[in-house]
Order: sequence, then structure tokens, then C-alpha cells
Amino acid sequence: MEENKIIENKELNIWEALIPVIALVGILAYNVLIYGDDALSGSNQFVLLLGAAVAAIVGFRNKVSYEKMIDEVGNNFKSTTGAILILLFVGALAGTWLISGIIPTLIYGGLKILSPSIFLPATVIICAIISIATGSSWTTSATVGIALIGIGGTIGFPLGMVAGAVLSGAYFGDKMSPLSDTTNLAPAMAGAELFSHIKYMTYTTVPTILITLIIFTIIGLTRETTGTADTAEILAAIDASFNINGWLLLVPLTVILLIVKRTKPVVALLAGSLLGGLFAIIFQPDIVAKIGGSDILTFESAYKGIMNALTVDTAVETSNATLNDLFTAGGMKGMLGTIWLIMCAMVFGGVMDAIGALARISRALLSMADSVFGLFASTVASCLALNLTASDQYLAIVVPGKMFSKAYEEKGLAPENLSRTLEDAGTVTSVLIPWNTCGAYQAGVLGVSVADYFVYAIFNYISPFMTLLFAAFHIKIKQLADKN
Repeated sequence: MEENKIIENKELNIWEALIPVIALVGILAYNVLIYGDDALSGSNQFVLLLGAAVAAIVGFRNKVSYEKMIDEVGNNFKSTTGAILILLFVGALAGTWLISGIIPTLIYGGLKILSPSIFLPATVIICAIISIATGSSWTTSATVGIALIGIGGTIGFPLGMVAGAVLSGAYFGDKMSPLSDTTNLAPAMAGAELFSHIKYMTYTTVPTILITLIIFTIIGLTRETTGTADTAEILAAIDASFNINGWLLLVPLTVILLIVKRTKPVVALLAGSLLGGLFAIIFQPDIVAKIGGSDILTFESAYKGIMNALTVDTAVETSNATLNDLFTAGGMKGMLGTIWLIMCAMVFGGVMDAIGALARISRALLSMADSVFGLFASTVASCLALNLTASDQYLAIVVPGKMFSKAYEEKGLAPENLSRTLEDAGTVTSVLIPWNTCGAYQAGVLGVSVADYFVYAIFNYISPFMTLLFAAFHIKIKQLADKN
């Protein structure tokens, strides 16, 4: 990630750099108006390619070769290889965790333990703890996040609301964890030390998560839900369809332990998928046999049942209609739409980088930073612009980090100011953009569109405002030691 380069193009002016952005945002807005939630089914992906085509036309006018654009697109594809593999294994894991009874067991236990009045703030806290321990908001969503979505749905909360609570906690933990890649990347780009960066982030991050918890607590206390009286039928339906057993929890605990031990996420998720399949054969043989197309469990039906759960659509029917909607999984096939979106986003981001548009937009934002607050505001705007145009949170950290580090130094500001702002505006806002890799991933994994969870991802959209508030009132703005 640290090797990401910024391509300069002195012939490109700011208006030419903005033409593809304006075209993309305009067409996307109209497309979403026409298609609504179905926009991510394919039309948004093609709109991203149209945006790339507009950027390519601008590039040809400025003598940027087709080969250079393709090379940058290829570099972008290479940078998302890990994310695509993770997505495929998340789909596989969701399938085996469903038929093994792991997800139903988590939902069953959650319904017994979590009161509707405290469910939302508890969701934030649980996801924050898991994300700090693992250093990964993606892993948190793919494991405990999926279970909490199921629990919240059965209690009666809108899935977008639960997803917002999951993401608020997951991204808080991701920001504060020394195991997180973005938490290591931001200080590396700004020239700060890791633990000094984390300590300095607490000044803006802790107030933001407290505000988030207060809002979710108020929502939980004031919103009418299904309540405990109506969960008896749901619990009975789960119990009748699955063998609910505490031993099943060994699988998610193993995956979390592997991540804490800094095992590569792909390896941990593969292990979780295979363990889920093994536990499915042990604890849910009838379900495995049925998915394998047989009435009895044989080696062949077991193989087919597990392989189907890993790769294609599977569903377990119960006596409860709500549960029938929840107890479905798409396997690796279910992630192909998200992967398609990421690939199209990388085409747009690659062409924008190749023609020099990303660097030109960042320079324009930097030129407006004539005060300390202006510098912070320009950094925030640059991070948001990169998340929108490059469709990748790493570029939203790398490009502004490289562009603004000298300006912070010239104003006598410690690099922790820049690294904190990169996280507050770059890391957490990526999930709010449907065509960004993070937004596409989280929507695909949680099964909730960005439009549905956007307003409830409270921590994510308050964070950039909090960092600007601190800058405006000069709160905890660390100076360089030689300019104090």
C-alpha cells in the first residue's frame, strides 16, 4: 500500500479533472433514481465504466496513452486481489455457518440474552470489541455482524438500523486497533509513530463513539419492537429446525482466535468455512443430506451438501416466515455481484489516476488551505473526494497523506494531526459510498444496501465533522516540538 504512487499531469487543469467526477455523480444519481435498491444489480457497475470512458476521453485529449490507462487499471485490480478472495470466502463461510447451525445458534442465544431495549448499543460495543481484537472491520462484519443482523431482524429492528450499529462499532474498533492495516497505513503516510497516532485519535474518536452510543440507546428505549413475548415462537421454530448446541460456537471462536493471532484473513475464513462444513455433518446431518439432494446422509450427499453451501444459494425452511428470509445464504456465488462492482470501480479509479486527475484534484484542495482550519478542511475534502472517485479507502489515505504532509510541517503541526484526519475522513467514510470497495463489501456481506444503513452509520459520518470541530476550536492540535 505504501508503494501507491500519484501520477502527475501538468497539462490537466482542474475542470478537466472534475469532468469525469461530475459525469459519474450525475449519471449515478439518475440511475439510483430510476432503479432504487436494484441499482447495484448491474446498472451502477456499467455507470462506473461510463465514468471511466469519460475519464479516458479526457486523458486522450491530454496525450495519455491507452496502455498507461490499462496499466493503472491492472495495478488497481492487483491491489484488490486480497479483498476479492476475502469476499469469496465470506460467502462460503456464510453458507456452511448456516447449514451447520452456527448462525441459528448465535441468533438463538442472542434472542435469549439481548433485551430489545439495549440491543443497538450492545451491538455497537460487541462489534467494537471484536474489531479491536481482530484489527478488521471486514472480519467483524463477516462473523458477529451477520449474527447480529439476524438477531435484530427477529426482534423487529429494521436491518439498516442494525447494520448501522454493526458498522459504527466495527469501524471504531478498526480505527483504534494496532492490528488494523489502515491504522498502520495512516501514520506511515503522515510520518507519525503508531501508538502516538492511536493515542491522538482517542481525542476525536471517543467523543464520536459516545455520541453514537447515546443515539442508539435513545432509539432502543423509544422504539417499539417485537419484544420478548413474541420471541417464543421464533425460538421454538429455530429449535425445531436445527440442533442448537453450544459446541457450535467453537467455530466462530476459532476464527476470531486465528485473526487475533494475526493469521491472514483468507486463511482464517477458509478454516472457518471448512470447520463449518465439518460441524454441519456432525450436528445437522439431515439438513446436509437434504441440501445434497438425498433423504439420508451418505458420502456423496454430504459432499454435495457442503459444496452447495460453499458455492451456491442454500436455504433452510422453518415454520416462521421471518426466519425463512434470514436463513438463506448465497455462497461464493452470492458475492459475485459485489466483486463485479469492485472491479468496475477499480477501472474508474485506475483511469482517473492514469490521466492525473486524482493528483490534480488533491492539489486544488491543497491550494485552498490558507489557515490551520483550512488545511484540516482540505484534507477532509480530499479524503472524501478520493473515496468517491478512486473507490478505495487505501488511496483515500495514501494520496492525501503524501500531498498534505509537507503543508502540515510548514504550519508547525505534528504529523499526528494529519494521520488522525486521514482516519477520521478517509477510513470510516469509505463504507458510506456504494461503489467504494468498503461500501460494496459491507452491503454484500450484511445483505443491507448502503442506502438503507447510511443514516444509521452514525459513527462513520460524525467522525469527519468531529475532526473539523476540533480544528475550528483548536482543541488538541499538536504542534511540532521545535515550533511550540
